[in-house]
Amino acid sequence: MNTSESSVRDRLCEALRDREEEIADRWVRLQLEQAVLSTDMSEHEVREEADLLISALAAGLASDVPVERLVTSRNDLRRTVIELSLRRARAGASPTATSLAVLSLKEALLTAVQHTTRDSAELFSAAILINRLLDAAGVLSFETYVEGREEVIQRQSRQLLEVSTPVVRLWRHVLAVPLIGTLDTARTQVVMESLLQAIQDNEAQVAIIDITGVPAVDTAVAQHLMHTVNAVRLMGADCVISGIRPPIAQTIAQLGIDLSTILTRATLADALAAAIRLTDQPAVGAGAVASPDRPVTE
Repeated sequence: MNTSESSVRDRLCEALRDREEEIADRWVRLQLEQAVLSTDMSEHEVREEADLLISALAAGLASDVPVERLVTSRNDLRRTVIELSLRRARAGASPTATSLAVLSLKEALLTAVQHTTRDSAELFSAAILINRLLDAAGVLSFETYVEGREEVIQRQSRQLLEVSTPVVRLWRHVLAVPLIGTLDTARTQVVMESLLQAIQDNEAQVAIIDITGVPAVDTAVAQHLMHTVNAVRLMGADCVISGIRPPIAQTIAQLGIDLSTILTRATLADALAAAIRLTDQPAVGAGAVASPDRPVTE
């Protein structure tokens, strides 16, 4: 750190120490005036953020860490910026608004420095240092928001996959998974996990995978189905694939995909009949009262 930068940092530290309340008040006021909050956060909450960030900035500037590395190397400062960004993201602020809020602290800081010196060269150096410091903080807040949103999107996508691939208990010891839409690797993984857990929870003996709603079956889809069937067998259950329509049957034959080791049926009803035979359930006679747990005959 050269002498000039060291003196400027000392000047900033002095301003942050002696005018902390003034800087925090001005920063909060600037955010309200510039309408960069765009959230339901109260003025009290914004003031708490200001106190935390200004305190972390003062501690960082008092250290010997270079300015360009302060935000990323000082754990307290980095954590403060990240928590500020995440808090505002949860409150509904956009990443741009959050970054602008952080950057508006520049004006509050520079105004405070102007009360400690009138030297134009020193003020210019202070402005450059403040820009370097808070630009890094603004970038970190933006990156934090984006990463947080990506995590939320991934979690929501998985939840949608789970909702779109329900495991249904059709009969005692018989489960079914009605698949609709494209079957890819991510969705197959969700299907497999949900089905295996349901097999364990329900002590199922047969799992029916119904692909009536799957628009097309290619080599990749067939491989996904094979993996799921093998996993079900490892759990000690039999697997039946239903919904093999004529066009799909032709496609499978043309592709040379071998499903000979898998029990297949044209309809879900046929698959259920096969499942009942596999579990040795008695058939339900006409007029009988049946229960999924205890089917009875006349």
